[in-house]
Amino acid sequence: MPDEVDARKRALRAELRERRRIRTSTEKTQADAALTIRLRELTELVAPRAIAAYLSTADEPGTRDFLAWAHRRGIRVLLPVSRADGLLDWAPYDGEGEEVDLLGMPAPTSELLGPIAINDVGLILVPAAAVDRRGMRMGWGRGYFDKTLGSMAGCPPVYAVIFDDELVDEVPRDRHDMPVDGVVTPSGVVGLRSAS
Repeated sequence: MPDEVDARKRALRAELRERRRIRTSTEKTQADAALTIRLRELTELVAPRAIAAYLSTADEPGTRDFLAWAHRRGIRVLLPVSRADGLLDWAPYDGEGEEVDLLGMPAPTSELLGPIAINDVGLILVPAAAVDRRGMRMGWGRGYFDKTLGSMAGCPPVYAVIFDDELVDEVPRDRHDMPVDGVVTPSGVVGLRSAS
């Protein structure tokens, strides 16, 4: 059974990567602008003093304009930095330099904090390949965010940031996969679980 789930995940991830790859620059620019508005709306609704988010890659829904907005508003933003042991360290967003971490993901060059730094945030924004209507998130296969969310005793609201067509009826699920409370897409913010 786990092999069947893995095969279904690989096939769906390949399809989603291809969809992201073939988006036109105009589609991407429009989606990113709308997404920034939606992320701001969610943040204003939740009103956290600090958030955990991430620096988007070129094919992902864009988070950078939102991060700059949150920073200007005085909201503390923590960004992930991958570790070899499968955990995430966190570093404050300062809008300055970037580098790539050991997985080749964009990471800030600011002071590195440990994995427990995320315990002080009031909202978590995570990347995803797809999310289903029950709130199950399918990531890109490394499990970093699943481990982080699964280790938190008092987890704040968690929203996945995806394109509109990545909210689907069902995603393949493993035992370790962690659900999210909702999604933020260019079209809006959608709550998916009634209890966190």
